[in-house]
Amino acid sequence: MIVIIKKKKLIRAVLLILAIGMMSLITNYSVTCFNNKQEPFYKGNKENSNHVAITCNVDWGNEYIEGILQTLKEENIKITFMVTGRWADKYPDLLMKIKEDGHEIGNHGYKHIDYSKLDYKSNYEEIEKSKKIIDNIIKEDTKFFEPPSGYYNESTVKAAVDLNYIPIKWTIDTIDWKYKDNPEKIVQRIKSKNMEESGIILMHPTKATSQALKSIIETIRNNGYEVGSLSDVFDVE
Repeated sequence: MIVIIKKKKLIRAVLLILAIGMMSLITNYSVTCFNNKQEPFYKGNKENSNHVAITCNVDWGNEYIEGILQTLKEENIKITFMVTGRWADKYPDLLMKIKEDGHEIGNHGYKHIDYSKLDYKSNYEEIEKSKKIIDNIIKEDTKFFEPPSGYYNESTVKAAVDLNYIPIKWTIDTIDWKYKDNPEKIVQRIKSKNMEESGIILMHPTKATSQALKSIIETIRNNGYEVGSLSDVFDVE
């Protein structure tokens, strides 16, 4: 009788441990489903993509967007524009122009602030507010989120994934906000970096970027890759 009771207790204990484990997996699934390190992706996860993605982060620089779009059209290239919610709300016509040109739109948060200093609730609210504005304008769900300035914490990643985003950063930063009057410096920087398949190159709408873009595209192609959007380097539905 005593042996039977012990076996029952053992079975109950094992079942309890399994139940707790399953609850833990469910609770943490939203954080780990894309990235076990609870970090944004620094490059795409698509094998044999033969692409390098370009992302253009937009919270300012409207005067250079038309030139960038023209170059992309001439080169027959579609990239991803990561826009803030406050920018999208203020310039919906320009956002639609980008989309109508066939480019992918991503979420860059509502305001351009330091998300690493926000708790989960504030991260979620910032990302969700931006999502509602952008998705309502372009009439489709955005798939990718990039924190402003690349600043994030685990709550940022969790909030993004809970909102069904793939959180990303970049492989190569042009630092064009710093070299905004020096296109040669931007091109030199791109050429000095190791180009990777499914890599992500970050840029902004600056004067120098608009002038350097053709050379950036040429550098990517000279490395044997095609230029594309985030959806070209990630496995997405």
